[in-house]
Amino acid sequence: MSSLLLAVPSKGRLEQDTRDAFEKAGLKIDRPGGARSYLGTIEALPEVTVRFLSASEIARELISGKIDLGVTGEDLIHEAAETGINQVVIAKPLNFGQADVVVALPNSWIDVTAMRDLADVASDFRHRHGQWLRVATKYVNLTRRYFSTHGIAEYRIVESLGATEAAPASGAAELIVDITSSGSTLRANELKVPEDGVILKSEANLVASKTANWSEDKKAQLQALLDHFRSGLGDATVSELTA
Repeated sequence: MSSLLLAVPSKGRLEQDTRDAFEKAGLKIDRPGGARSYLGTIEALPEVTVRFLSASEIARELISGKIDLGVTGEDLIHEAAETGINQVVIAKPLNFGQADVVVALPNSWIDVTAMRDLADVASDFRHRHGQWLRVATKYVNLTRRYFSTHGIAEYRIVESLGATEAAPASGAAELIVDITSSGSTLRANELKVPEDGVILKSEANLVASKTANWSEDKKAQLQALLDHFRSGLGDATVSELTA
């Protein structure tokens, strides 16, 4: 029998929230080897193999078909590959990890209220300063696609490895693209989001790969897992999946 490979976040709040959501559905995830182990089990579905990976790695592995099912954010699916969202099926929103990927810029830019204004600023900035507007972000692909749809070309990306929201104040960049849940961190750093500056609304989802090798055994295991979510949570929001 081929085993369904399920990947879940390996640490932090995402791991705990994922395990809580599965336990509510009657699918308690155990990690026999402890926090450093990358393998887990589900007693209710012993044929399912559980792996612990980072949320971003889960997104990449789902797109490539190396894992069958995983818990990750929609933002990471979009960021991992340009057509990544077409290679997966969002089986079920899990009602945690809600956050928006947004464009944010200094409050002092009072003339910039929408993305169309930013296009004008980018052009003016290059003429005034002899360099392109800098955008600090971890979301390189999402930024490029979103800026392209708004006709913004005169900028360069500064990849952020730390606190992205601090980049404008430190002089590392003029604006940012980052993820926010409440907006409090942006406000604390005197940043604002243009009226059409929300790139993507995201949350943690149970995601199935379209590119994985779906044997009949795996399909049956997937159906059993989804049935647990329906019955355990009284939830009708689980997508019907066909392979």
